Amino acid sequence: MTAPSHPEAKVRITDAAKAAFFVQDYAGKPPIDGVQIVELKRFNDDGGAITELGRLAAGMHGQLPGFECKQVNYSEMAPGVIKAFHMHFRQTDVWYVPPCDRLLLVLHDCRVGSPTSGRSMRFMLGDGKDRLVRIPPGVAHGARNLGSATGRIIYMVDVQFSVAANECDEGRLPWDHLGADIWEVTRG
Repeated sequence: MTAPSHPEAKVRITDAAKAAFFVQDYAGKPPIDGVQIVELKRFNDDGGAITELGRLAAGMHGQLPGFECKQVNYSEMAPGVIKAFHMHFRQTDVWYVPPCDRLLLVLHDCRVGSPTSGRSMRFMLGDGKDRLVRIPPGVAHGARNLGSATGRIIYMVDVQFSVAANECDEGRLPWDHLGADIWEVTRG
């Protein structure tokens, strides 16, 4: 890509810089079918803040149509740790990472027949924002803690966890299933 021409440009740059120059694409990439990101409101006052993660009526989440919460979990990740990839055949996950933490979430659509089969998504959770991410069954997911402290995930699921092999709905793919580079911080 060549350097764009700006009529108001006040400087000229070297040919080497022109050859390497590009404009970063800040437009979001198309999401995986069924993945939903819900921006949450954070209410601050002099004494702190509160974020409402959801209003439930008979287990149904008000901001996630069709999602019935059957279990709420809390997970911790040490700095630098990658926990990936896991996937469910029946279970939907809804993840929340506190804004003071910084986790890189990687999703990959493994569903045959999905309009986004084979598509991956990478984005930050926490990192100053309050939001929920709905992860449908058949979408492999994992996270890397990019923070310098323990990272936390609060997540809701619509299938209760069981360790019994004939009832367990959680399976694993290798952490580098999409290549080790998927977990690296984009430089540039």
